[in-house]
Amino acid sequence: MITRTTLPSTLYTAEQSRALDQQATEAFGIPGFRLMQRAGHALFAVILQQWPQVKRLTLLCATGNNGGDGLIVAGLAQQQGLDVQVLTLGEEPYADQLQGEALEAWRWAEAVGVTTQPWSAQLELSGEVIVDAMLGTGIKGDVRGQVRDAIIKLNHQSRPVVAVDIPSGLCSDTGQVLGVAVKAVITLTFIGVKQGLLTHEGVNYCGSLRFDSLRVPDELYERVPVSAFRTDQDDLQELLPARQRSAHKGCFGHLLVVGGGLGLGGAALMAAQSAARSGSGLVSLATRHEHVAAALTRLPEVMALGVGSGQEVVPLLEKASVVVAGPGLGNSAWADQLMQQVLSSDKFQVLDADALNYLTSATDRYSYRRVITPHPGEAARLLGCSVSEVQQDRFAAIKALQLRFGGTVVLKGAGSLTFDGDVIHLCSAGNPGMASGGMGDVLSGIIGALMAQGLKPVDAARLGVYAHAVAADRCVAKSGERGLLATDLIPEVRRVLNGLGEQVIDQ
Repeated sequence: MITRTTLPSTLYTAEQSRALDQQATEAFGIPGFRLMQRAGHALFAVILQQWPQVKRLTLLCATGNNGGDGLIVAGLAQQQGLDVQVLTLGEEPYADQLQGEALEAWRWAEAVGVTTQPWSAQLELSGEVIVDAMLGTGIKGDVRGQVRDAIIKLNHQSRPVVAVDIPSGLCSDTGQVLGVAVKAVITLTFIGVKQGLLTHEGVNYCGSLRFDSLRVPDELYERVPVSAFRTDQDDLQELLPARQRSAHKGCFGHLLVVGGGLGLGGAALMAAQSAARSGSGLVSLATRHEHVAAALTRLPEVMALGVGSGQEVVPLLEKASVVVAGPGLGNSAWADQLMQQVLSSDKFQVLDADALNYLTSATDRYSYRRVITPHPGEAARLLGCSVSEVQQDRFAAIKALQLRFGGTVVLKGAGSLTFDGDVIHLCSAGNPGMASGGMGDVLSGIIGALMAQGLKPVDAARLGVYAHAVAADRCVAKSGERGLLATDLIPEVRRVLNGLGEQVIDQ
């Protein structure tokens, strides 16, 4: 679970994070050791807040600045009368391997009575809470040697682990586990939030993610570029203002859902239902004749029409302002004909599921009006690579997708990303309960409805992803993750978009 109330919206790579640290010292005159002291105080405060009765701490400290942060925590714990076990990783003697602020931290900790001993796999970890102060953002390649052994031992014991800045072994840029990584209960990250903590495997390893700016000036953040932005409730309120009292249905667009091949009618129905509940003024559904009766029974507000060929969908396209194509579309001559008409139209489009099979390239003159929403498997197929390659660097994958196909791309998954060629937006909401059929169909309807209400494709996409994920979090808070259905989200989506209800997790 991520404690998002404490997280800023800006996300950074490892290189950008180092630039923030450097600017804090060089441009604003904050000594590096002072920042290290602030980090140690912040981390110790988190430990005492979470475990106020703790009596014993074990700290695993390597030779970098993360180790220095850990030594500050050790000294503070020593001063508070806790039993402190500091296990050092690296060549001996440990102090000879330290430089700069980490060496200052060791001298200070030694002065207040902290003793250290070299790590050994045979040593018992005596602490009730373990602090991971081994590896930071500078790791390259898989973890090896005694650090690897220490991580494996940490992950096989039952006591809670708190990670300094980032769990050791996790790539701060991509969220990829570099061989092995510490599975933390809490991660306290400093100055800038590392983007890898919020996507791919990062969400499995960081535990409850906390943030502390270490009291650096706000002006610092104007000096370093941002890698990505988190979408949050403020974005929703800014981009979806209250409706005018004089508004009518024609003010909020006409959305057409194209899909629902034989045996797949439910997907198109879910997209249409979520579009109607997300505020589209009018919703039409072009589907197989066999599905019309069910659609009218379930969704009398939606104009359901059976179409047997591409020509029959043309007049429906002419009336629509936005088209959502792909939910339950299938692969058939019928699907081919419908997609030929959809792709040749000048309407704003959301393409999902089987509609993605018809994408060609960014040279399409209407691609700028389009949102595509692949999951990692579909993204791999579109890029001609493996799913693991997509997941290993989701940020690179979404950039490649946008470069090839243009428009706005949503790369779904843990830490869903949205990119239009300008700025990457990340959604840190959502949960494993969403791993069930139909979730993407509901999402495509939400995005299409927001486009129908006048939002730019990129804004409709990122807000749609956010509302979808927050709705899922609210559902899970009520009833748990297992058994969550895509249609369970639809009533909550309406409430999220209207700013109603408790924010289970404030983004």
